[in-house]
Amino acid sequence: MNEPARTLIVTGASSGIGRALALAGAKAGFRIVATARRADRLEELVREIRSARGACIAIAGDVTARDMPARIVEAATNAFERIDVVVNNAGLGAYGALLEISDAEIEAQWQLHVGAPIRLARAALPQLEATRGQLVFIGSGIVRVPLPRYGGYAPAKAAIRAAAIQLRRELRSKGIAVTYVDPGVVASEFHSRLGIKRTVNLVASPEQAARAILRGIRHRSAVVNAVKWQTAFSTIGEWVGTLADPIIIRSFTNQPAAVDETVCHPERRPEGPQVKVEGRKDNFDAALEPVARRMERVKLPASFLREAMSPGATLELNALAMRWAGMPNKNERAVLREALDALAAGGFLEPAQEETWRVLRAAD
Repeated sequence: MNEPARTLIVTGASSGIGRALALAGAKAGFRIVATARRADRLEELVREIRSARGACIAIAGDVTARDMPARIVEAATNAFERIDVVVNNAGLGAYGALLEISDAEIEAQWQLHVGAPIRLARAALPQLEATRGQLVFIGSGIVRVPLPRYGGYAPAKAAIRAAAIQLRRELRSKGIAVTYVDPGVVASEFHSRLGIKRTVNLVASPEQAARAILRGIRHRSAVVNAVKWQTAFSTIGEWVGTLADPIIIRSFTNQPAAVDETVCHPERRPEGPQVKVEGRKDNFDAALEPVARRMERVKLPASFLREAMSPGATLELNALAMRWAGMPNKNERAVLREALDALAAGGFLEPAQEETWRVLRAAD
């Protein structure tokens, strides 16, 4: 009797390692459950896998939402009847000195890199126990050598590495393998989103990292080092301890040319003429232009949002909707969220956690 096809869940599957892993996993015979926030990219991924005669479904949503783990597990079991491997890949960096970033930024990093993976592992546990499956957690070399100005990212990745070790020991008796992955520095959107300009091309491809992860899944490895020479350097950095501090501080703190902080923190943009960044809205009204007509229909004034744009403030969707409409209906709430998403795309806000945004800069 042929062994039934195995099911692989990949979070953060819309780009980078996640997308490469979904494609490689489908090619290797896995049925893919792909999750990410960007529904349009997930649709492209599903079409690509299915066009190659693979099996794939997509669940669009924020992996940190409390109902998301149950949604993922339910969709996977309804479509494919079993879950064999869960890869917790979704991630996003945060740049800034640890004591200078907000509580919301720290909480967002913790929920994305620690809270959400643990909740998904808990939700999938009965299925994984039935299939003697596998949990995979994506870490970072920054765990071994924490770098200045990586905010809440380094502590969160250190925590998920510890959690992976703990779960490996706790779940061994249940027949569930747990794998921790150090993917190395990978060519993806991760650093560009942080505003970090890489001047030396010493990075791995997402496909290289995906192949290493699949090998780890195949061998049920406890640890996967996708780029071994990078892991070797970070291990040496960990061993030498405080002796490396002067070099690390000088290399990652005193070279502002290597980091464009205005990408992460537009409120730090210097005064005077600015070079236009392709794809970024020039001003507040332009950022809201894609949703302007819908705002008019529900009578959401741009002036209301303009007044809320206090740099450093946290905007929570429900609270803001109540301030505007008193008892907002479903349509009013949806339009308000679209407006906040548009302002985030325009560089005025950044997502902090589910339905919460941090104000980066005031309206023009």
